[in-house]
Amino acid sequence: MDNIRIAFFDIDGTLVDFHTKRISPNTLEALRRLRARGVILCLATGRSPLTLPRFPGFDFDAFLTFNGSYCYDSSQVLFRNPIPHEDVKKLIENAALIGRPVCVATHNRLAANGTDNDLSDYFRIAGIEVDIADDFDKLLQEEVYQLMLGCYKPEYSAVMEGVRHAKIAAWWDRAVDIIPANGGKGIAIEKLLEHYHLEPAEAIAFGDGNNDIEMLQTVGTGIAMANASEQLKAVADKVCGHVAQDGIYHYCLEQGLI
Repeated sequence: MDNIRIAFFDIDGTLVDFHTKRISPNTLEALRRLRARGVILCLATGRSPLTLPRFPGFDFDAFLTFNGSYCYDSSQVLFRNPIPHEDVKKLIENAALIGRPVCVATHNRLAANGTDNDLSDYFRIAGIEVDIADDFDKLLQEEVYQLMLGCYKPEYSAVMEGVRHAKIAAWWDRAVDIIPANGGKGIAIEKLLEHYHLEPAEAIAFGDGNNDIEMLQTVGTGIAMANASEQLKAVADKVCGHVAQDGIYHYCLEQGLI
C-alpha cells in the first residue's frame, strides 16, 4: 500500500472508543507514523468544529465536519455546503409537529429550541450539553450546515415531509443528523482529493457508522471497524479490528502503512 497519500478517519467508534471516550496510545501512534510517512491526515465526522476532540501533541491536516458540509484546514475553508433556508424552516416545523426539539449548526454555533432525553444523550456522546438559545430564530438567518434531533426510524418520514434539499445521515438509533441532499462525507472527500490533486486510489478511509458508507465507497480502500454496522461492513473493502482493540494500529502495521 505504498501508494496511499491521504487518509480519512471518522471519530466516534473509529478513532475514539465509545466507552473510554479517548483515543488509545497505539491509535495515536499510528497517526504519528502515518504523518511521518507524509500521509495527509483528515478527520471526517458528523461533529461540529466546536466539538472536535483534541489529541495530545497531534493535529490533523484537514477537517470534514457536519458529515462533510463544512471542510477546512488551518488556513482556509475548503468546501461549504449549507442547507437551503426553506428546508431548515420546514424541518423545524415538522419536528415540532411530532414534539421534537431541534439543534441547528452554523460554522461557529450549536443552538437548540429545546431538548429531550434523546437529543441530550446524543450531545453527551461528544461530551457537551445542549445549548437552548434565546436567539434561535435569529440564528436561522445564517448558513445552517446541519440539524440534529432525537429521532427514531419510524419518525423519519414525518421529519422529512415536504423537504426537498436535505437528507438524514444517521449513525445512532436514537438521533439523526440532517445534511444537504447533495452532501455527505463522500462528496466532501471528492472535493478534498481535488484540492490535493490526488486520485481515489491514493486514499484510504476508516469508519464504523452508516454515515460512513459513501466515504468508504469514494476512496480506493475503505476499511470498516470490527464494531461497525453490518451495512458498512457490506460495502467495505476490508474489516479491521475493534476500536477498543487498536484496530487501526494493527491494520496499518499488517499492511505496511506504518
